[in-house]
This record gives sequence, structure tokens and C-alpha cells, in this order.
Amino acid sequence: MAKLVRFGVSLDEQLLKRFDKRIQRKRYTNRSEAIRDLIRQELVMEQWQQDGQSVAAAITMVYDHHQRGLVGDLMEIQHDYHDLILSSQHIHLDHNHCLEVIVTKGSPSRLEELHSRLQAQRGVFHVGLSITTANP
Repeated sequence: MAKLVRFGVSLDEQLLKRFDKRIQRKRYTNRSEAIRDLIRQELVMEQWQQDGQSVAAAITMVYDHHQRGLVGDLMEIQHDYHDLILSSQHIHLDHNHCLEVIVTKGSPSRLEELHSRLQAQRGVFHVGLSITTANP
């Protein structure tokens, strides 16, 4: 484990009260854990804004598999971005609807482009993009 370093932070009292309420809602055990997560989250967001970085993401998609031509179109789009896709999983939610989870790694702009192309297809109800870092 990395060496822990202590440092002091000065905050407005009202801001600290709001932060402590958030800590309770999120069930953190202490302020340090919450601050560490906020810093990590900010660093991931910064990494996503630098297009030369390699980042990772999970794309989740819910769609109607009875929509004419949709399954083929989704497959073709994924083949267009095969260099980004590490893995995918297809789940049948019910007779009409499927959930697909696509694990990706690559440049932020190309991952967002893939996300947008999937989202724009007729018969796709929702496409989520959960971003993270490829280099923690």
C-alpha cells in the first residue's frame, strides 16, 4: 500500500456541514475516504478531457431486438470499432428487450463517438456510458 500523507484543509463551515451530510448519505466511514474518491473522480474526468490518453468505459444499451434491422446495425457499428471493444455481453431482459454491456478501452473521443452512434439507432431505448481510467 502507498504511504499515506496527512494534510490540512480549510473549508467554510456551511460547506463542511453539507459535505458531512453527503458522507453520511453515501455511507463513508470518514472524510478521508470521501475526499480520496472525489480526487480520483476528478482525475478520471481530467484524463477523459485529454484525448491522447487511453481510457476505459462500459457502454450499457437497452434495445428492442424486434426492431427490423437493428441487431445487424448494432453489430456492424461494433465491428467498425472492434479495436476499442474488449468484451461484450448480451442479456435477454424479456421477450422483446435486450441489454448489452460493452467493455471498451481507447481514446475518449472515439469511445464517445461509438456511444453516440449506438444511441442514435432507431429501437435503442437507452445507452449509458460509464467512464473510468485505464491507468489507475
